[in-house]
Amino acid sequence: MTDTQASNPIEQSAAAALQPRYLDDLAVGDQFKSGEHAMDEAQIKAFAAQFDPQPFHLDDTAARATLFGGLAASGWHTAAITMRLQVTSGLPIAGGIVGAGGELSWPRPTRPTDVLHVVSEVVQIAPSKSKPDRGMVTVRSETRNQHGDVLQVSTVRIVVPRQPGTGAVAAA
Repeated sequence: MTDTQASNPIEQSAAAALQPRYLDDLAVGDQFKSGEHAMDEAQIKAFAAQFDPQPFHLDDTAARATLFGGLAASGWHTAAITMRLQVTSGLPIAGGIVGAGGELSWPRPTRPTDVLHVVSEVVQIAPSKSKPDRGMVTVRSETRNQHGDVLQVSTVRIVVPRQPGTGAVAAA
């Protein structure tokens, strides 16, 4: 962990944020903040038309008569944007973000005027006993809008490699 991470984990320098992290680089409590993605009505309707064609995702007038009270993005759209933000700017895992399962909830709907960002925190690290070149890391992420409202919460287990030369070679 760098001094920047230890003193203020969310406010990492741009250079540090781009460095891929291996299992041994991570610590419980490490936090990462992604860049931003601005939503709009056209994106919401296009995603819904292709993947979740329900009236509250496709038509603002129809959506007003639902529990959403207006146009809302599909939760799966929010999840897809979350993944993109984490991959491109928010969770610098060496070898990519390889999921092994998790939980997902949407406490509030994503709206056409929302600007999303993701704040992720490492909550558990478990080196593999059978595969010394990797481990499992549990990450809790909140997808928030520009007001800080939490729109999605995910807790996922991801496979994270060890630094080359420290896994199987070290165990031999």
